[in-house]
Amino acid sequence: MRAIVLRAHGGPEVLQIEEVPDPVAGPDQIVVDIAHTALNRADTLQRMGMYNDPRNPTIEIPGLEYAGTVSAIGSDVTEWAIGDQVMGIESGGCYAEKVVTHSRQALPVPANVDLADAAAIAEVFLTAWDALVVQGGLTSGRWGLIHAGASGVGTAGIQIAKAIGARIAVTCSAGKADACTALGADLVIERSPSDWLGELSAAVPDGVDTILDVVGGEEADRNLKAVRVDGTIVQVGLMGGGSAPVNMGLILMKRVTWIGTTLRSRPLERKVALMQRFIDEMLPLFESGALRPVIDSRYSFDQLPEAHRYMESNANVGKILIDLA
Repeated sequence: MRAIVLRAHGGPEVLQIEEVPDPVAGPDQIVVDIAHTALNRADTLQRMGMYNDPRNPTIEIPGLEYAGTVSAIGSDVTEWAIGDQVMGIESGGCYAEKVVTHSRQALPVPANVDLADAAAIAEVFLTAWDALVVQGGLTSGRWGLIHAGASGVGTAGIQIAKAIGARIAVTCSAGKADACTALGADLVIERSPSDWLGELSAAVPDGVDTILDVVGGEEADRNLKAVRVDGTIVQVGLMGGGSAPVNMGLILMKRVTWIGTTLRSRPLERKVALMQRFIDEMLPLFESGALRPVIDSRYSFDQLPEAHRYMESNANVGKILIDLA
């Protein structure tokens, strides 16, 4: 099969396609012929040597999500058949024509979502739902805040918040406010150079219940000021840096819960449990039309370096997809 193999780390030019052996399914695994994959910030970090694949592969193939068709099944697999359309996430290996995954970690493609669009679902909707709802405790009537509201995780999070009856504020880059409003955000604030904390505090004086932060850096201290008493901050990314001075006293005075989380490095059994709950709670919302993938642009497999350059320009609203089929 063809795959992107990292023989060195650096700029987008290191993303080179090679021929590598096809993966083989173990007893509880399936092989998926990948038709579409998608870009994530973790991919750019891995490309630069800053985010290692926890599987420690002998061949380093990046890529965290896929949509495709089951082409082989292990001897113990009963829930899938060859030809089924599936989507999902892996710790790596999805910048390739085939990937092997645990059978219970794969997700069915919703009936009203084209396979071509399904690669825009798993990573961002799982991340946003897990951070806002499962760990962050966001429920109907409560306020959430999402940084980078026009990102893949942000656009998913806005929809999830509205689908469960919560109110959602977002910060975003200049020029992206209309896209966030169109998805249903109740309050949209340009993150820089304006004073997002001041605008948020004026609109939600008691503070927000849950914050989903992919930025980190200098936003950390402002998050502590923005969250309400007994609120929760879920740290999903560090696009703005991993170190920042914060007022530790606010954590104590407000009884703040501050959670750091990633999906990639979790044990298999925890990933499987999350996928099965996602199937029960979130996939029906795609069937009803309450949730939909938000796609910014598409590139061919041969154009992956260009797609990485585009992601790093921060111009996208929603997901950047890669078509292999």
